[in-house]
Amino acid sequence: PEMLEAQRKFILDCVRIKARSHNTTYPPLPKNFRPNLEGISRANESAARAIAIPGVVEAGWTMTDLLATTGGIKDVDRQRNVLKSELLAMVRKTEEQQFAWPFREPVDTKEVHDYLDVIKEPIDLSTIEKRIRKGEWYKGKQELYRDLMLMVNNCKLYNDESSPYYECAVN
Repeated sequence: PEMLEAQRKFILDCVRIKARSHNTTYPPLPKNFRPNLEGISRANESAARAIAIPGVVEAGWTMTDLLATTGGIKDVDRQRNVLKSELLAMVRKTEEQQFAWPFREPVDTKEVHDYLDVIKEPIDLSTIEKRIRKGEWYKGKQELYRDLMLMVNNCKLYNDESSPYYECAVN
């Protein structure tokens, strides 16, 4: 029982780190809830209904995600969603690593004034995740690899070899 409770706590803590809406409770939908589906094709109705529910967008769902789950999606889109899922899984796996903490959010240029003088293409894991979710930035795993390497190289370029940030970059 203690082990299960520890595992449960660990998983919930991990979810809270990533979740955007775990602190928000929405009121129940009214019995007569009918989202405005004007201009929505019949194939997209289920997804449009779902995205209209308060909290769905805030939880990180996109229309593309919902179309993929409701079957209203073509093979090309399905392949794109498979790639998107694989890329998101790779980013999540990277974020879970103990050395990833400096890369999770953009460098605060209000605190690090000269950062943009040195680094011309800033990148971080949250920006990468946003690009993946948009769905048009990465056409394959090579582009993701390029951005991950850019992130690491930016860190190594800006920081001294003796800094903890540099140490995270080389791990």
